[in-house]
Amino acid sequence: MCDVPARGGTGVSEAGTRKPARPEKQVPRLSVGFILARHFTLNAFANFVDVLRLAADEGDRSRPIRFEWSVLSDTMSPIASSSGVVVAPSERLGDPGKFDYIVVVGGLIDEVPKLSPAYSRYLQRAAAARVPLVGVCTGAFILHHAGLMDGYRCCVSWFHHTDFLEQFDGLQPVSDQIFIVDRDRLTCPGGASAAHLAAFLVERHLGKAAATKSLHIMMINGAEVGEAPQPSPTLDFNTSDPFVRKALLLVQQSLDAPLSVGQIARHLGITKRRLERHFESALATSPRAAFMEMRLSLARHMVETSNKSFAKIAMECGFSDSAHFSRRFRQRFTTTPSEFRKEWLERQNG
Repeated sequence: MCDVPARGGTGVSEAGTRKPARPEKQVPRLSVGFILARHFTLNAFANFVDVLRLAADEGDRSRPIRFEWSVLSDTMSPIASSSGVVVAPSERLGDPGKFDYIVVVGGLIDEVPKLSPAYSRYLQRAAAARVPLVGVCTGAFILHHAGLMDGYRCCVSWFHHTDFLEQFDGLQPVSDQIFIVDRDRLTCPGGASAAHLAAFLVERHLGKAAATKSLHIMMINGAEVGEAPQPSPTLDFNTSDPFVRKALLLVQQSLDAPLSVGQIARHLGITKRRLERHFESALATSPRAAFMEMRLSLARHMVETSNKSFAKIAMECGFSDSAHFSRRFRQRFTTTPSEFRKEWLERQNG
């Protein structure tokens, strides 16, 4: 009778010749299912999945050993991203309970309502099975459409803040952080924040070293906590102070209805005086002066690049009327809005 090899040990053939046993397959510590919306954001998906890929194996060998992932579909038809690059699904919608997380990657805002009802039903089954749901980019919008974000905090891009309010009356999205983890709902605005949210999951399941390794290979400097402020290309102030950056982002999101310094301080959970000290230390100016500079900077941009009336610009930048706007503009730029636009057009026309 031949010997029965112990699991993971060395086997013995019928001829008595010892042969090496096959190495036991390692059970992945994390399994992720991806749902990609029509015209999804390729960058957000790639950042998220690449963090998993680099943490799943040694070096950059791309073997899904510690982690595994699948792109799910109801029809198995190729899915076009917003850039036109197409991704082929790897399996059909099935049992959501086989995954540790379901990640929904959104994209173009107009495509959100067009997602097949099969995906909404699948996400609802996943929620019933207590599978954590992740919304990336406008993926948070998709989760809301499926009725799965009631009572949860939600992180969206500052760029889509107004869109979110228009679509979901009464809900207050957070758009001054890079991601939010609220129990079994995780949301982020996409871009680099998708990598940081994926790194958060890697650290949770495999440890900080694996998360840091992935980000470093991707040339991203270290993992950020969810409370880190979202970067914004339209901020004219350069500071790493988190309170100052968050305050500036809040102002940017409400330029047409300016918040007071006290209101912003309360939103940040600090006193008005403490916020003023942060601004003085970081920017050598007061919050009030910085906020006015932002409004005037946007107004100048609109005077240059649009044909909007000065009354419209005044309203959109939070000034009480055209006269107030013109007076502030002249104090800052030593010319009136009309003179500024005339000179700019003359320069453009040679």
